Amino acid sequence: MTVVFRRNVSRMEGYVPGEQPRESGFIKLNTNENPYPPSPSVRTAILRELGEPLRLYPDPGSTALRRQAALTYGFDLPWVIAGNGSDDLLAMIARAFVGEGDRLACPVPTYTLYDTLVRIQGGKLAGVPYPDDYSLPRGLAGKKARVTVVANPNSPSGTAVPVRALEELADAVPGLLVVDEAYADFADETALALARERRNVIVLRTLSKSFSLAGMRIGLGFASPRIIEGLDKVRDSYNLNRLSIVAGVAALADIGWMERNAARIRKTREALASALPGVGFTPFPSQSNFILARRSRGGSARPVYEALKRRKILVRYFDTPRLAGCLRITVGTDDEVGALLGALKAIR
Repeated sequence: MTVVFRRNVSRMEGYVPGEQPRESGFIKLNTNENPYPPSPSVRTAILRELGEPLRLYPDPGSTALRRQAALTYGFDLPWVIAGNGSDDLLAMIARAFVGEGDRLACPVPTYTLYDTLVRIQGGKLAGVPYPDDYSLPRGLAGKKARVTVVANPNSPSGTAVPVRALEELADAVPGLLVVDEAYADFADETALALARERRNVIVLRTLSKSFSLAGMRIGLGFASPRIIEGLDKVRDSYNLNRLSIVAGVAALADIGWMERNAARIRKTREALASALPGVGFTPFPSQSNFILARRSRGGSARPVYEALKRRKILVRYFDTPRLAGCLRITVGTDDEVGALLGALKAIR
């Protein structure tokens, strides 16, 4: 018997996440994880849930998590949906809105999972190149896509566009506008208010970055109840486990812990940005917990990436024409950033 995949699945490439080293001793600055631990209340909540409760299914609607998110961010409960990371929410959006031949528009370069999810659905990605300054490109609304996605701040550039520009885009697009705010807690602005004010906007958040919970896979979506109801139809049953739900509740209830860590990261980010020109890299202005930096003298950054890896320092390299001269560097602790800068100085 021959196993035959759908044609679009056979032809596509899967999403490739950042490298996860199998041996110890690496300074890991390649996947935008938070270098600081989550709130101590998260550990307490998880320990309480261990044992007898684990034999039972979790609440399929993650109600406690959604209720805490609604309280923390000023929404009513029907305006909130939870996902197994914001990637799960992006997959729900693709399933609910993108069919065979449908378009999803986004500025590029950006998070490559968008392209993967569209291809799974048999849809088409309509990418509009960012200008050199990574301002919001013209022509997004003109793609007449069923879904338009803007990562803000964007990855891999770390740059952000003004919320005012997103307001204008929401009014111009014919379909759904998704604002992917995975890194918003490190930025100066948030578009959360747009989810309340526009009936065609969903704002996504994750607890992976600023809340230091990448290992728990917790995402949140904020939108009008009509959008939430539709996404709920295509959501996997029991899409969050019991430990993730209680961890998310505890983290959101102690938002001050997150805000202090985010402030530490922003301070280190500015120090890193100031130091990079001295070791041969020009940084783009970042509003995230990482910096995209271009090799000042030109040429590919791959040799630098490989030399850093030999020194057990991981950063992210993208082998694409626009990004080949760049490295994306996660903002770690001051000591980790110091080690990176020392290595870059030696490599020069």
